[in-house]
Amino acid sequence: MRTINDRRLLPASVVAAIFAAFQLAFVQVAGASSVPTTQSLQSVGTPASLVSQAQISAAQIQITPEQLGDTLSAHKQYQAAIEAYKKAPRDSAAVWNKMGISYQLLFDSNEAMRCYLTSLRLDPRNGSVMNNLATIYVTLKDYHSADRYYRKALKLDPKSAVILKNRGSELLARHKFKQGGEFYAAALAVDPDIFNSSTSPRVADPTSSADRGAMNYYMAITCVRAGMTDQAIDYLRMALNDKFTSPKKIVADSEFAGLHNVPAFEQLLAAQSNP
Repeated sequence: MRTINDRRLLPASVVAAIFAAFQLAFVQVAGASSVPTTQSLQSVGTPASLVSQAQISAAQIQITPEQLGDTLSAHKQYQAAIEAYKKAPRDSAAVWNKMGISYQLLFDSNEAMRCYLTSLRLDPRNGSVMNNLATIYVTLKDYHSADRYYRKALKLDPKSAVILKNRGSELLARHKFKQGGEFYAAALAVDPDIFNSSTSPRVADPTSSADRGAMNYYMAITCVRAGMTDQAIDYLRMALNDKFTSPKKIVADSEFAGLHNVPAFEQLLAAQSNP
């Protein structure tokens, strides 16, 4: 599943300077008795020119805690991002949501939930945060609560491919395969790249081979219906690898009747039938 994050990142030319400045600050916070030397920073991969640039930039650029947190999070420095977000205004629903995402990507579900609930108290009609909270409940296997928040999120944002995809994954995890496949189809209709996109963090896709296999099998059906033959065959290959189905069952499924004369489809079935 995916969380939804609304990050406005700093320009690339500023990011390197921020990281050097952050390294400088981190060493001081960690207990150094004086400002680290250029040599000490180089030992962790910071060129002397970058240190100089960072010192100049720190004086010239006004960087908000939220901007710093966004940049650190984008570079997968989640713990550092959390510390930056904690210095941002406490009445910002967006900041609490972003902090929740960082906690969730560190697998701290309790803190992530606390942040999402705080964000919702500040902005009760935010479908994106409801989606993110629902992903936590799925992780905890509290499907009743997950279902409730997905329904609320989709009522507010019915065309969100991310929420539709997440809802489908939740239903598949509960073995409601037909319903889950319908939500996958709806997500794909909104955004054909939703299952490949990396614009938002991935969190808690199905972990068991059976659930992954089901997801891939019903994604194959969705792709066939959308005329995406190559993608359908790729998903069938993954479903076969996860032992969710067999070549015999695929041949018997009328959903794949249109693939029977496709060479790649025939090769896949032949390879699986004769390993």
